[in-house]
Amino acid sequence: MEQITIIGIDGGATKVSAWEVIFDTKKKAFCLGENHAEFKYSDIPGFISGFSPIPVLKQIQERDAGSINPTDDERQQEAVYVEACARTIEKIYKSTGEGSLLIGIGMPGLKTEDQRGIAVVANGPRMLNYSTLLEDRLKMAGIPLQAPIAHLGSDADYCGLGENYAEDGSFRPFSNAYYLGGGTGVADALKLKGKLLPLDQTKSWLAKTWEMQYADGRSLERFCSASGIQSIYADLSQSSVEALNQSAIYPPQIADRAVQGDEAAVKTYEIVSDALALLLYERITSLYNGWAGLLSFMNGNRPALQKDHPFRGELFQKLIIGQRLGDLMETDSGITCLRRPLREKLQKYITDENYLDARAKEHYSPIGDLLKTSVLREAPALGAGVDAFLAFQE
Repeated sequence: MEQITIIGIDGGATKVSAWEVIFDTKKKAFCLGENHAEFKYSDIPGFISGFSPIPVLKQIQERDAGSINPTDDERQQEAVYVEACARTIEKIYKSTGEGSLLIGIGMPGLKTEDQRGIAVVANGPRMLNYSTLLEDRLKMAGIPLQAPIAHLGSDADYCGLGENYAEDGSFRPFSNAYYLGGGTGVADALKLKGKLLPLDQTKSWLAKTWEMQYADGRSLERFCSASGIQSIYADLSQSSVEALNQSAIYPPQIADRAVQGDEAAVKTYEIVSDALALLLYERITSLYNGWAGLLSFMNGNRPALQKDHPFRGELFQKLIIGQRLGDLMETDSGITCLRRPLREKLQKYITDENYLDARAKEHYSPIGDLLKTSVLREAPALGAGVDAFLAFQE
């Protein structure tokens, strides 16, 4: 791998971020290199600032009918997204010198049949030819690829890969662990019996966080993501997200306000800690005993989850909180208003409710050592690089 540079790319909703990924042959582990680049889509010529996505239902209907018809605006926006990604790669390539590249890319949305494009996405353009267009753009720039882009992955799966293969990854020492990453959105990752298990493979018995709803009808994603927590505070403080952004009031600052006694901030973290405790308790009980119906679904027509599954009776060794949500829980204010209440509420669920037997209750008491915050930064980009490496090795 001496003449090959691995690049992991996190393609978000507003920007694309790329990192050089290093494989340590002695430690058999990965880490981020020194080279990093990112570009906002809005900084690329041709960006449509008022772009409006096609309704998701229509996107799904077209995909299911096998007749996806991107609009002219979607094609133009796709070209912008590709250009932004190409520029991040060019910048890293120029910094690393000669050699060929292995590229892994994580993108939101449902992928095309060949996994190299985006067929359905909530907050952006459909991009059926993303990988091909990017490869052509890099070829024009004289940038050699060691192999074609194997596929586009998901942030959640790449968080799991990063946590499992990074030298300081939180999954690495454990056989059974659950990861909840809270950033722009939410990422669920699962490792059971020593192997990563994408939640797309558990959909018959375990739901993704965004699919489930809290008692007030809001998706549980709202209580895990930075933007979601901010929006809860905006509602309770009778403010607006725009005003909070202008004043640089984000979850850490809201936590500071909670510690200082701001009623809306205190209430925000009371709600958030309760929702997170219930979510983690659902993960514990669903693994050990199967789905118990503790939560309902955003989609009322979603098929019921199966109680039996291949991992029933297993116990988590760690519940890992990552990304910005994990960062928040490491701050002084976050410890006070979120981490401690979350731990106490989860312990109360485990002790007082009857969904677990004595064996499981003993394993999860005390709960303190079970909860862990991840120190891994840029997990999706790192995981994307790991995935490119593993695909190349196959």
